Amino acid sequence: MKGPPFLIASGLIAAALASPAGAQTYPPPYPAYQPPYAAYPGGAPAAIADQHRYENDRLRNQAEANAAFARQLQTETQLRRLEIEVARQPTLTPAPQARPLYSPEQERSLREGAAARLEQTQSGMKQIDDWLDRPR
Repeated sequence: MKGPPFLIASGLIAAALASPAGAQTYPPPYPAYQPPYAAYPGGAPAAIADQHRYENDRLRNQAEANAAFARQLQTETQLRRLEIEVARQPTLTPAPQARPLYSPEQERSLREGAAARLEQTQSGMKQIDDWLDRPR
């Protein structure tokens, strides 16, 4: 029967074999490192070119969508502006009735009365203009 010296000897051998270098040589539980695009046909340059092509297509599609949205907004703005302008226009009132014809004497008295009213209004304005133009 083998006793404790065998156990001690087998423990010493196991401790000697379990060194840090031995622990690092064990195969990893994950796949080995592969450079990016390693499985891509054509390698890294072709993969980068495809990424650029995809990004350019995405940006082009986004620009086209933005342009279509801008055109839609412009059309809606024009329609809304027209609606506002139509709503702002007053209803058309019928043309005033033509004044009746008067005799030449009545016409002259109407003209003279209109001239007198205009002169009176202008004289009142002249006083205001003179007051505004006064030296200070």
